Amino acid sequence: MESWYPNPLAPPFIPRSFSKTDHRETVTPLENGIHPRHQPLFARGRRLAKLVQGVLMIVLFITILINVSFIVEKTRQLRATVPKGAETFPLGSEMEGGGAVVGRRNNLKLQESPPKALTVDVVSSQTKVTVTVDGTTIVEENDSRKGRGIHVLVLHQASGAVMAQRVFDTYSPHEDEAMTLFLNMISIGRILVLAIKDEGTFQMKSGGRDALHRLGSSYAYKLGWRDMWSFVGVKGGRVYGEQLSQSPDFNTWGSPVLLRAEVPLVPLEESECDWGDTEEHRRRREFCSHIEGYGSVCSCSDPAPLDFTAEPLLNNQIHDVPIAIIASNRPHYLYRSLRSLMTATGVNPDMITIFIDGYYEEPLAVTKLFGLRGIQRTPLGARNARISQHYKASLTATFNIFPSAHYIIILEEDLDVSPDFFSYFSQTLRLLEEDPTLYCISAWNDQGYEHTSGDPALLYRVETMPGLGWILKKSLYKEELEPKWPTPEKACHFSYLKHMFLPDSLHIFLLNSNMYFQEYIIFSFSLFLTKLFPQLETYGF
Repeated sequence: MESWYPNPLAPPFIPRSFSKTDHRETVTPLENGIHPRHQPLFARGRRLAKLVQGVLMIVLFITILINVSFIVEKTRQLRATVPKGAETFPLGSEMEGGGAVVGRRNNLKLQESPPKALTVDVVSSQTKVTVTVDGTTIVEENDSRKGRGIHVLVLHQASGAVMAQRVFDTYSPHEDEAMTLFLNMISIGRILVLAIKDEGTFQMKSGGRDALHRLGSSYAYKLGWRDMWSFVGVKGGRVYGEQLSQSPDFNTWGSPVLLRAEVPLVPLEESECDWGDTEEHRRRREFCSHIEGYGSVCSCSDPAPLDFTAEPLLNNQIHDVPIAIIASNRPHYLYRSLRSLMTATGVNPDMITIFIDGYYEEPLAVTKLFGLRGIQRTPLGARNARISQHYKASLTATFNIFPSAHYIIILEEDLDVSPDFFSYFSQTLRLLEEDPTLYCISAWNDQGYEHTSGDPALLYRVETMPGLGWILKKSLYKEELEPKWPTPEKACHFSYLKHMFLPDSLHIFLLNSNMYFQEYIIFSFSLFLTKLFPQLETYGF
């Protein structure tokens, strides 16, 4: 380029679109940066853009009007159905004083200014049972495979809040006994709603009918095969509605029952007990203001104790061994299990953790009632795989909470423990230390019948998987079990080629089993220890 020089004689460049005559006009300054030739086209485009913007603004304005009118209409409808002064809480929030509002309990809440009465609508039929309170559906069961029997709903007498809901399949044996027990455990003054779905009297014995009669039912002794029946009343008080539709013949159900009852509410202060202001009673007050069916726990005159001073265990080798309770959504079993555990000789409450498989309100409330540690977790897997993952998460979390622990005691939620439960494990712990071929010590024996067991000092060495209540070594879990634990999609069990010790007599009792199994096969003949465990003799294990 250094050798190139411009030619001074070369003519100027003229674009082909312009002639020589108008060439000088093209070099005039552009108006608004746009050549005059293109200005009409640009003007048309600008008018089109403004038109599109105007249309969009109109559409947006119409959308806003529709949304505002929708909100106003829904607000008007809500104000028409919700009592004036009612306090609302978002799902899963904390109400005043604590306690998560979960599921259907969120439909009716404790209110600062509650309505003076509740309107309760009940439907009882072959295929469906529903309970609606002030327009809110609390119970609705229309699945033909579920819900047979007598449905029981318990409401707070001052607020109408749901406190308990149960179904008793009184077509099956012994369910009437469970219903009677539950009704007896409800506090005086609570509002009760009962209704039959499908069939509810086939296995209804005199005890169950007596319980209904004590509530004030006029039809307790008239209820028959496939009759439809509903009841609304106050325990220990008056009945506000009851209807019966009898079956015309053996192969036909009674016609559906539609019952509406107006139940007056009482002032909040009349529903509360004067328990004092101790830590124990603060836990009791929080529990009993939301949940029902626990008998003397919520008694105003003679409440059951919640704090226990357990007797110390001589030469206790497991005082600092953590206890993991594997729980789900069976709060009544959990309550009974914790009560037996807290009264056992040698218990250390600081080492107890309840692991709940799911975000259930009532099991966590039972845990807090005893002042214990409770952890909820998101379930993984289905059926057996879900149980397996719950065990793994619970064991791992326990050793994370207690990193210096060398052992762990594992209990399921539906167990009563014997008074010597900790004494038994304290004396047998050394076996795990001395024998590497053992993987656990169990407190349960499938063969622990009255006619085959009788020596509380006798142990059996067996090859089987433990269950229900057992003690495990941390090193075994961390080095062998945890790395090989099945993943959530695998519904399988361990097949472990090590030995374990189990007792001749039971040191735990299974609460949860179907009535037939419990009465006729195992538990009527099981030997459950009620005396302290004797000292073991050493035979060179």
